[in-house]
Amino acid sequence: MDYYHPPSVRSGADGPRIVVIGGGTGLSVLLRGLKVNGDNHISAIVTVADDGGGSGMLRADLGMLPPGDVRNCILALADEEDIMERLLQYRFRGGRLKGQNMGNLFLAALTDIYGDFELAVEKLHDILRIKGKVIPVTSDNVTLCARLENGRVVRGESQIPHAVCRMNSPIREVFLDPSGARPLQSAVDAIMAADMIVLGPGSLYSSIIPNLLVTGISDAIQKAGGMKVLICNVMTQAGETDGYSVTDYARAIERYLGEHVIEYILINDHICRDEELRSYTDAGTGQMCATEEDRRELKEMGIIPIESNLIEISDGTVRHDAGRIANIILSLIHGA
Repeated sequence: MDYYHPPSVRSGADGPRIVVIGGGTGLSVLLRGLKVNGDNHISAIVTVADDGGGSGMLRADLGMLPPGDVRNCILALADEEDIMERLLQYRFRGGRLKGQNMGNLFLAALTDIYGDFELAVEKLHDILRIKGKVIPVTSDNVTLCARLENGRVVRGESQIPHAVCRMNSPIREVFLDPSGARPLQSAVDAIMAADMIVLGPGSLYSSIIPNLLVTGISDAIQKAGGMKVLICNVMTQAGETDGYSVTDYARAIERYLGEHVIEYILINDHICRDEELRSYTDAGTGQMCATEEDRRELKEMGIIPIESNLIEISDGTVRHDAGRIANIILSLIHGA
């Protein structure tokens, strides 16, 4: 559905500068789609609030920032992705390292060698010759917390959805502890220089919004001259966005980013067959597609909806189609 004919945005002499902000698997999927066009200058600003799985173990044992989301984004932009992915995505099958990820250990070793997580990430850039830059949003060790509608406070990104479901109490707000986390200057610089800033895709409260909670990130996005785009999730997420409409999703972002900042929102309009969604409906989740009310409210918010088939289905999993989203992003940049 063609809702847009944007003007071309400014861009560098050797290609547009695109900043994507988020975390989780959704961000790395989008990066793979954008990497195909070698003329793009891509920077990924990644949350460091993860405290689950192997990342959480390294965070607890070594006191380092969680490497998982950063690792996945670096691999997504790597020149030798097929070879390196097998190594750096390998999980040990036995012994004391059972379940631990080789890429996480690699980043842990680099952090120990250079004494700084940001520098370790830069060294991994060089080793993998990545097409772009992956930037942790902060070097401060922060914990994501959520205050639920019942007043309870839950600590830890991995614990929040479980607590929401267990207590049947939605998220009222999220915040970082300690407050006042400082952004990396390279993250702010990338935002200010960007031709386009893309929020998402990814888990709303655990992958996207944690970046906006870091002091100065929302201000930088507000002040930046680049086009601002939000990618709406294709499915609701248990324990985070149960029952959310597209407008609910956009308003949640606005609460932490500010009003009248987002210019476009990408929304999937492909309705899946019942059998394709069975595992999701059994889990109490469903598709997020725009209604007429959503379109009216988005217009009042000053956000232009771009609706298209944005999904691919593989092995019973519904996910964003990176190629289709990348094509829309590039058409916005070039004013197509």
